[in-house]
Amino acid sequence: EVQLEQSGGGSGQVGGSLRLSCVASTPYPYHEYTVGWFRQAPGLQREGVASLACYGTITYADSVKGRFTISRDNDKKTHYLQMNSLELGDIAMYYCAAIRPLVCRATMSAAEFRWWGQGTKVTLSS
Repeated sequence: EVQLEQSGGGSGQVGGSLRLSCVASTPYPYHEYTVGWFRQAPGLQREGVASLACYGTITYADSVKGRFTISRDNDKKTHYLQMNSLELGDIAMYYCAAIRPLVCRATMSAAEFRWWGQGTKVTLSS
């Protein structure tokens, strides 16, 4: 069974930066997993933020392109979300996710991810 433990986030400032981390415990090598970050603002549906496939393909939501960066350290079984130039629209609960897919590709569909972190809140002040 896979477990994901999130850290980071918290309070930041508009225009500032925050980093989220997600440490996984997996029975298989971490490079075999597609990983992602999702977020959910109050009253809204969960949306994909970024996804990093097994062999490195990356996808970003249009709203975060050029500001957020997803990365991974397979040796540490950890993936990250570096968030720069934060905007009020980035305020949300953020979740990391993972799947060991049959076909390795980046996906922004929450339904395709099997394992989820506990969530971490990102709040901003202007």
